[in-house]
Amino acid sequence: MPILTLESEPLAVGVSFSEDVFCLALDDGRAVSVPLAWFPRLLHGTPAQRQHLELIVLGQGIHWPDLDEDISVAGILAGRGDQTRVRRSAA
Repeated sequence: MPILTLESEPLAVGVSFSEDVFCLALDDGRAVSVPLAWFPRLLHGTPAQRQHLELIVLGQGIHWPDLDEDISVAGILAGRGDQTRVRRSAA
């Protein structure tokens, strides 16, 4: 079984929102949509706060400075939502 390297991982090239969905456009042509409910900071942010974002580490993640939120492409593709809640409940 081949090992995936960072070079073969898809990268984010765009982000869009509807009322209750976060959609991530990837460089391999896919678009992945996840419920905003998975990410409470995004869900409770204003549209302007959601639109103020930066693609980080060459598209491996997305950072929202106004919301103090960072989401990785790998996490979204793995089906992981807000990991902050998971870490808090594990403590």
